[in-house]
Amino acid sequence: MKTSVTGESDVDSNVSSDASVLSEDLSEGLLNHSYDGIQEYDNPLPGWWKFLFWVTILISPIYYFYFHAGPESRTIHGQFEAHKAEIMQVRFKDIGDLKGDRETLLKYMKQKEWLAVGKSVFESNCRNCHGGNGEGVIGPNLTDSQWKNVAAIEDLYTVIDQGAANGAMPAWGKRLSHQNLIVLCAAYVASLNENPLPGKAPEGNREIKSWE
Repeated sequence: MKTSVTGESDVDSNVSSDASVLSEDLSEGLLNHSYDGIQEYDNPLPGWWKFLFWVTILISPIYYFYFHAGPESRTIHGQFEAHKAEIMQVRFKDIGDLKGDRETLLKYMKQKEWLAVGKSVFESNCRNCHGGNGEGVIGPNLTDSQWKNVAAIEDLYTVIDQGAANGAMPAWGKRLSHQNLIVLCAAYVASLNENPLPGKAPEGNREIKSWE
């Protein structure tokens, strides 16, 4: 019985010693300040992380001046636009460079393959103002027969190319990568006039029911 008590005392002594050592180790890792009675444990970031952090800071000015202050073609957006222009050159090889005149617009507003190209241009650049189907949002409804800056079908090309209303309608001729995109977009807008949609109230004082 005496031996058992001595054994238990030794165990308690060892546990107390281990706890004391653990407490000392933890206290050595604690910072000297505390918040609401809670001390912060000093757990520094690994060296490789801090190395990458400083490398990133050193590289950032080089990155900025190379991609954002250099030629536009260096950015991913510039490369995308250049690649898109190359694709359009290939696609337009069969039809050449189109003119925004009456005959051309009347011809291509009836060709579904090329009208789809004009539709894609419209949906990418015009839907925010004119709606996804031309029903009008901020800009006028393009499906009714009332027009503000258009008297003939070729005026559609001019408005898209040069803009209108003191910049309220942007000049897309400076933004699109190929002239044919403007022509085909104008042809698509002309085709919307055939299917009036409920939307923004009619604007303008010119009524055009047919482009023919």
